[in-house]
Amino acid sequence: MTDELPLPNPVSAAARRRQQRRNEILEATRELFDARGLGDAQIEDIAKAVGINRAIIYRHFSGKEELFAMTLVGYLEEIRSAMLQVDDPAMPPADRLRAISASFLDFGEKYPAFVDCALDLLRRPGSELLEEVNAHVLVKLGVGVAGCLDALVAVFEAGMATGEFHIVDPNLLANVLYTQALGGLSLARLQLRIGANAKGEPLVSAVAFDDVKSYLIEGAVALARGAGVGPVSP
Repeated sequence: MTDELPLPNPVSAAARRRQQRRNEILEATRELFDARGLGDAQIEDIAKAVGINRAIIYRHFSGKEELFAMTLVGYLEEIRSAMLQVDDPAMPPADRLRAISASFLDFGEKYPAFVDCALDLLRRPGSELLEEVNAHVLVKLGVGVAGCLDALVAVFEAGMATGEFHIVDPNLLANVLYTQALGGLSLARLQLRIGANAKGEPLVSAVAFDDVKSYLIEGAVALARGAGVGPVSP
């Protein structure tokens, strides 16, 4: 007797098609971000890249903010993977911190749209985000950020165990360093620093990414060691 083939499940097939379309939209958004940056990313261009009408995008995402938030989730997953790849528990904690910090900063320098997207969402109050972004998407975004922060916290805790790091709240420090890195990456992209001469007149000069990167990395190590800044253990 021939085994009966299961009937196709129209609900599952529809769900698969919907997920495939969402993935296509996210891929097109990411490609546009990487090529043009966040500021020049238009819904019309994303729709054109996928070969659909812009109205179809709004069937899959509540709006531009939700689409950008999901694109940021993809960036964060890649960053966490890059950080874990360079982390070596056999290294001294300070060197581990330098390695994963460098990985994060190098990614941000390579993909400036990630920085813009992260900063754009950070500046919005939570209540405002909840009005524009589905709660499920916000959970995904929170998981993405937490993954990067957890990589830092693991190194902090290893350093605290050896006595090299002196940190009261490892998670808080990880949050501080995350936002500090985003700001530093914005400065590095401008490649300009502002100072003043003896008369108090403004002076503008160039600054290299590697210089900003070095300050951010060594600043992170100093904070972890409890170099007289921030809440540290006695």
